[in-house]
Amino acid sequence: MGKIGVALTLAGTAALLPGCYPEAVACPAIGHVAGVSLSVTASYADQVGTLRLKACQDGTCTEKDVDLHPGAAAVDQGCSPEGVCSATSSPDGTLQGFLEMPSISESAIEATVSGTSPAGIALPLRTLRFTPKGDYPYGEQCGRVISAAVTLDANGLSQT
Repeated sequence: MGKIGVALTLAGTAALLPGCYPEAVACPAIGHVAGVSLSVTASYADQVGTLRLKACQDGTCTEKDVDLHPGAAAVDQGCSPEGVCSATSSPDGTLQGFLEMPSISESAIEATVSGTSPAGIALPLRTLRFTPKGDYPYGEQCGRVISAAVTLDANGLSQT
């Protein structure tokens, strides 16, 4: 093999080398707020006036009145022949709230919910011990996201 053959072989090999390395994947610039999400089911929402959530993890407790907002569900609007898809948001009768915490790990959380009805009558005290969930929603290269969510209905609290 002459010098030209070696040069062509090296050039071809050099062109293939980028395919041997994983391409850098961009991670979304989305911040994650540590805390517990609280959903009140549509069937129970009309019985709730105010809620107070207390969450304890690893010996540290955070407690506050939760601001409740109407929940919504995504409604598929379909796709056009060009492949453009859309969705809209529609109220679903639920109530949504969030308790921000200084930090959150995958160790157990004890959540306690108290509150009043719209008439000011005390709601039953509800407590749940659950383990937050960790996942890689944007891929492992973007880091693990830990989330904690509970749902309140007439029967009590459950993990979402």
